[in-house]
Amino acid sequence: MTQESEQKIREVFQQQKAFFKTNQTKDIEFRKAQLRKFRDVFSSHTDALCEALDIDLGKSRKEAEYVEIQIVLGELDYLLENIDEWAKPTPVESKPHPSGAEVVSKIIYEPYGVNYIIGPFNYPVQLTFSPLIGALIAGNTAIIKPSENTPHVAKVLEDIVKASFEESYVAVVQGAIEENTLLLSLPFDYIFFTGSPNVGKIVMKAAAEQLIPLTLELGGKSPTIVHHDADLDKAVARISYGKWINCGQTCVAPDYIYIHESVKDLFVEKFKAYLNATYSDGSLGKIGKIVNQNQIKHLAGYLEAAPEKVIYGGSYDLETRHFEATLMDQVTWNDQVMQQEIFGPILPILTYSDIDEALEEINSRPKPLALYVFSENQEFADDVLNRTTSGDAEINSTIIHVGSHYLPFGGVGTSGMGKYHGKFSFENFSHSRSVLQVK
Repeated sequence: MTQESEQKIREVFQQQKAFFKTNQTKDIEFRKAQLRKFRDVFSSHTDALCEALDIDLGKSRKEAEYVEIQIVLGELDYLLENIDEWAKPTPVESKPHPSGAEVVSKIIYEPYGVNYIIGPFNYPVQLTFSPLIGALIAGNTAIIKPSENTPHVAKVLEDIVKASFEESYVAVVQGAIEENTLLLSLPFDYIFFTGSPNVGKIVMKAAAEQLIPLTLELGGKSPTIVHHDADLDKAVARISYGKWINCGQTCVAPDYIYIHESVKDLFVEKFKAYLNATYSDGSLGKIGKIVNQNQIKHLAGYLEAAPEKVIYGGSYDLETRHFEATLMDQVTWNDQVMQQEIFGPILPILTYSDIDEALEEINSRPKPLALYVFSENQEFADDVLNRTTSGDAEINSTIIHVGSHYLPFGGVGTSGMGKYHGKFSFENFSHSRSVLQVK
């Protein structure tokens, strides 16, 4: 990073500090007008975004529009529709004053100030702009650093921001470790990070140095429990959707399957048949691209460590960055593939006979971002949720909870902290200030 680049970053930060002090962002109509302009600009860049997503991640037009663009637009429209109501002071009950005087209590919602939003590579549009619009609807300003691992998308994101906002309100900083390190040294009022737990620790440590509040959206090994009474056809289709979308590079993707031993063989048979039918022609090119060659090599290492356990797929192309949908069977907790989040299209299959033992294994490990359970028995599913902890959970489905602006999304423990989406985004990026008045 050049001295000029460093100076520019510091200048933009100071400009945003100064602009926030004008109190313009506290005006609800200002927020709505700015986000409506952003919506128009964002929509006009649909073609450019889809092209960039194809180059960087191999996302099809259909997938790009559905999981990136439409989610942002849906979230934005919902926020614009409801901000007037959410931003109103909330009256609450009051305790009697010692003097007997009348007491009125309320909660008001204030923006933090200048926010730093660190975007990831896997959903570089949705997971950069969704927190951005949450920060802006709450009245903050923001500096964004898109992922350097998806450079074509990052350039389009910058174009959109420049065409939508003044730099003193929202700005983009391109770069990698050096730029991020500098930005983390600045006294932001709030930090929002989406990425790996390892980098999350670095971000949290930097925030702790200045006592900056933050949200961490991380990840983990999200388990998928398939009980003996599950509808196996539905389970296969829905697990497939959650696992192979974006070539497995989804923080809430099913990381592994824990299936009852009595139906494991039939399940595997159905899974192979489903994959053959779905990816019968050019399977390597139908589930996207791995972000870079280093990650391809990392994923390949899991297969090389236990080649005898690969029962479907396993092919990859280092040059094109394609990696085939891959199943591994007879996997144990000692296998290399079970030591950390996979973040790719490899699906290990473990078996259980006693659900108590399976849950004990799950609970002995870091809390996952999501947990999925497939069962036709509501009592069983509820019992699994009652005896486990995860950021979020689904019954008889996978990953679609992320697209709902009616549900708070986020992790717990090592899978993250803080919740956002919909009203929860407004609350996440707002300081709830208690106000008591004695008359």
